This record gives sequence, C-alpha cells and structure tokens, in this order.
Amino acid sequence: MKHSIRTRFTLIFISLMAGAIVILWGANSWWLEGYYMSEKVKDLEQAYIQVDNLLAVQRAAGTDIADEFEKNREARLKGGPVEEGPMGKLMRSLNESSNISMVIMSDSAVVLSNEREGDYLSERFLRNILGQNKQPFEVVSKTDHYTIQQSFDPSIKSYYLECWGFFSDDSTTFIMSMPVASIRESAALSNRFLAYIGMVVLAIGSTVIFFTTKRITMPILMLTHLAERMSNLDFDAHYTGNETDEIGVLGHSMNALSDRLRDTIGELKTANLQLQRDIEEKIQIDEMRKEFVANVSHELKTPIALIQGYAEGLTEGMAEDPESRDYYCEVIMDEANKMNKMVKQLLTLSALESGNDAPVMERFDLTELIRGVVTSAQILISQKAVSVEFQRDAPCYVWADEFKIEEVVMNYLNNAINHADGERRIVITLQENGGEVCVSVFNTGNHIPEEDLPNLWTKFYKVDKARTRAYGGSGIGLSIVKAIMDSHQKQCGVENVDGGVRFWFTLDCSRG
Repeated sequence: MKHSIRTRFTLIFISLMAGAIVILWGANSWWLEGYYMSEKVKDLEQAYIQVDNLLAVQRAAGTDIADEFEKNREARLKGGPVEEGPMGKLMRSLNESSNISMVIMSDSAVVLSNEREGDYLSERFLRNILGQNKQPFEVVSKTDHYTIQQSFDPSIKSYYLECWGFFSDDSTTFIMSMPVASIRESAALSNRFLAYIGMVVLAIGSTVIFFTTKRITMPILMLTHLAERMSNLDFDAHYTGNETDEIGVLGHSMNALSDRLRDTIGELKTANLQLQRDIEEKIQIDEMRKEFVANVSHELKTPIALIQGYAEGLTEGMAEDPESRDYYCEVIMDEANKMNKMVKQLLTLSALESGNDAPVMERFDLTELIRGVVTSAQILISQKAVSVEFQRDAPCYVWADEFKIEEVVMNYLNNAINHADGERRIVITLQENGGEVCVSVFNTGNHIPEEDLPNLWTKFYKVDKARTRAYGGSGIGLSIVKAIMDSHQKQCGVENVDGGVRFWFTLDCSRG
C-alpha cells in the first residue's frame, strides 16, 4: 500500500520530533540573542527607576547623596569603618545582583560610586554627553532622561551596555555600565550540541515508532482488507485477530455482518425497495384521502343544509304563494350550482396535482387571451359595478397551455371583481423583462392580512368566509392557479400594494 496508515503514523511522529528540534534550534539562533539583550536593557531600566525613586525620597526628607558621600570620605580619612547609607546599599545590591557598575555625579564630580574605577566611568559619561565617544556603539533605547547604548571595547574585545543621562531632578547625572556576554558564541555551541542530540533522538525514536506502529496498525490493515473484500461482495473473508480491545470487537462484528449479508443481501434489497414504495404510496394516498374528505365535508355541509331546509319548506307547504315557491326553488338551484362548480374544480385540481393533466405547450397571443377573458366577464363586471383597465394593444406571444392560462386569468379576474372595494378599480398589466412576461391583476380594496398571504394557495382556505360564501367561492380557485403554474414550472404570487392587492404570474416570452 503506497500510503499505509503505518507509514503515515511513522512519518507524523518523526515529523513532530524533527519539528520540535528545528524549532528549538531556530529559537536559539534567531531569538536568544535578542531576548538576552532585552533582559539586560530591562535590568538597566529597573536600576534607573530604583535609584531615581530613592533620590526622590531623600529629597523629600531633606537629605542629599552628597551628605552620604561626605560621611564616607571623612570616615576613610580618619581610618574608621565606612557606614553605607541607603544609596550605597542599593548600588552595592545592583552590582551584586546584575553586575551593574554605577557612578552618580553632581556638576560632573563623582558623588557616589560602587566601582573602584569611578573616574573611568565619569570620563566615559563626559565623552558620551559631549559626543566624543570614539568607541563603536549602537543606541538601544532612548528617553528624555537617559540613553542606553551597546558599546564595544577594543582593548578587551568585549561588549557592554551603558546607560547615561540625568535623573528626574535634572541636576544629578549618572552612568551605569554592565558587561554583555557573547551570546552568539553560546547559542552556536548550544545549537551544535542540540543538533547532535537531536539526530540521536530522531534515529532512536524513528526505530521505536516504526516497530511500535506495526503492532498498532496490523489489525487495522486486516480490517481494511476485510472491508475491501466485502465491498466486492466476497463474504468468505473473516477477521482472524485475537485482540480483546475495540478493534477486536469490530473485527468479530464484521465477521457476523459478513455472514448475514451473504445470506440475505439479495432478497433484502428487493424487499426493502418494494416496501419503501408501498409505504410512500400508502402514506400519500391516506393523507390525500383524509384531506379531501375533511375539506369536501366541510364545504358541502352548508349548501346541503340550505337545500334540505328549503326543500322541507316546500314539502311542508311553508311557501304558500307562487312568489315564495319560486324563491325557494331559486335558492335550491343556486346551491346545487355551487356544489356542481366545486366538484368540477376539485376534479380539475386533482388531475393537475396528480400529474395526469400535463400542459400542452403552444404559442399564442397573451394580449388577445386577456382581452377575451375581460369581454366574457362583462356581465359580472357590470353587476358588481367595477371598472376594468387593460390598455395594451401590442401582441405578446408566449409559450404555455392556452386553455390553462385562460383559467388562471379568469380566476384572478373573478377574484379581483369579487373583492374590489373603494374606487372599485381593476388594472391588468403585462410587463416584459428579458425572456419573461409578468401578468398582474390589481384591484382596489382592503389589504390581505400578512399572516394569511402564504395560505391563499391552500385548498379551501378563505380569508373572509362570509364574503366568499356570498359570491359562491369555494377556496379552490387560487389552488388551481398554483397547480397550473407549478405544472408550467413558473412563478405566481400575491402582495399588498398601495391602495389594494396585486396578484401576478410569469410566463416565457416567444419572440418573433
């Protein structure tokens, strides 16, 4: 196997060890010197802060370091013991802890020093402040009160850090110096040692990992081989390992699975597919039947009750005069017509939803179709006292089922006529956009509640049940529109606009 799991495990562990060694080597080579110098600079900065704070305390107490220097000088002249003051103790502590030599001066005269060669440091300070330092140096840090620089002393061939300047009282000057070890040589030596140790560790670790991963990955390779044979429908392969861990349990489970698949895979596939089809078909039929029975029962309840009531009234002689009998018969016939219309709509919707009434695509003039629908509805338009505006004269050819699109336009127009209010205006427009045309039917009147908009396309859904009942609506018309547009794989919708409601649908244009 070209990239076996054993090889990958080995390479991963070796890469991790090699990476750790390289990171350590790189850290020593690139960052150790900078880190060392930054720590030394911090030591000088901290020393400056400590001495400056002590000077401030002494000034506040009315004492001066010159007094401490004078006491020490008199003690030395008399040959008596020299008693260190607070500043002397601090300077000695800095020399012992950080190897910092320091001279504090006033008017360029040494006042206090923790270095025997204080005059030498004072001379260096004067050269720095006068710009006469001839030794090579590099400024490391600089503030308003002090400068820290790295210098090289050719006489001893060694680097040292110097901090010189003024304390915060702007009258007391100082110079601090500390040697800097040759960290580059130390880092190079450390890297050579690290390289030797790293190669030894890498060699030993690689050998150990190689043989260890063999024991770990062997059962996995066996399971891989078993799975490959099972994928080729070879169920005679079995796992032969004796492990009691999770891999062993997995291997024996795969053996059991192989045995079962060998006996049942053929008939199981056939039975499963057939069962799935039967279940889906049964669920679909049951849901459709329940929904259909519930909706139809609800919709037929009112007209049947009316027909029964008026028929009983005729039978029992409640309509004594011919005018009353004619009214009773008219109500019965009207309700029967409503039921007949609803049944036809249900049959149409059922055929559309089942896919048995696929659209017959043809090229026709949509403008002429809309004009014909408006003309056929003139009687209803006059009865409802509404005005219909459709001002397009230019033809607009589309590809669709002309009969079904006529039903869509008729449903939209009837819906607008029955719900027009206020100015009682209906405006039909065609708007071409690229390869599509959008037909919209707008009617003035009240807006449809936003929460009802998504449900308008559901069978038997009515926003205003009393109003829908008054004009003979069943709540199926818009469901038929949605089914027709879905069969054409085109869009339809409704939206509240200024002054009323707009229904729309789209079709593909036919140029030329």
